[in-house]
Amino acid sequence: MRGFGGLIRRNMLVYFKDRAAVVFSLLSSIIIFMLYVLFLKDNYVDSIADALGSLQGMVDPKDTDALVNMILLVGIIGCAMITVPYNCLMTIVSDREKNVDYDILATPLKRWQVIMGYFLAATFSAIIMSLILLVIGLGGLSLASDFHLTFGSVMFTVLIVIVGTISSSAFFMTIVMFFKSSAASGAFFGILSAASGFVIGAYMPLSTFSDGVRVFCNLFPLSQVTMLLRNSMMNNIIDAIENSIGGLDNGQFGITIKNIFTFNAEIGGHTFSISEMMLYIIGATVIFCILMVVLYNRNNKRK
Repeated sequence: MRGFGGLIRRNMLVYFKDRAAVVFSLLSSIIIFMLYVLFLKDNYVDSIADALGSLQGMVDPKDTDALVNMILLVGIIGCAMITVPYNCLMTIVSDREKNVDYDILATPLKRWQVIMGYFLAATFSAIIMSLILLVIGLGGLSLASDFHLTFGSVMFTVLIVIVGTISSSAFFMTIVMFFKSSAASGAFFGILSAASGFVIGAYMPLSTFSDGVRVFCNLFPLSQVTMLLRNSMMNNIIDAIENSIGGLDNGQFGITIKNIFTFNAEIGGHTFSISEMMLYIIGATVIFCILMVVLYNRNNKRK
């Protein structure tokens, strides 16, 4: 097991020692932050104001700001859970291109240990980066306003981040198996960085897309992971605003916000509950794990 642990450590160091790679793996999150500063925040504030209508004066402006800022934080973490694992897994392509994989496969390590070495390194790296973003984000929000998160909500958020990074790593493990060169995997990363914010509804709410596009986005496990984050990180703020209103809108504000920013996936006319989304993510992860083992063994069967 010492060799297995050493492989995981080696793969993690390949990522963390390359500072440019670390920065570029957060490119989507940086883009979201910049768009938020430029115009997204105003759009979100307007959407919330429209949902409140004439009741806006009854709500503490700090709660409105906390809700808008939490939308930003969810988008940043959601994108990081996509781009960081993929960036780490590009090591597989680089090792294959430089024939480093021959040296690794020549060691006493079994093939399942080799593939798990890449997979776990990407998962651990993504968890570390996502939790760092979560801590920094919540720390910043706590200075500006009360984000109304309980200890249970924070722990559930951490659980979602862990499950989400495992799912993302398994999904992208199957993708990188098809790349033969670093140039190809790097080009795909550029596309992924630009598209990920749309798929999870970070650039603009999924509710603004057509029905077909929404269903397509909902099929991706990471899109549903982001929805789970919205539920765990934003529900308490919505409840606080509802309490300020005092039930005068019969709960319509919360319903409207959850519809606008998509708190639940909908596929084939069925709206998924929180537990159903979690089961969907876990089921998809199992499938991707099987696929990544099959593809890795197929690609390396002659080595």
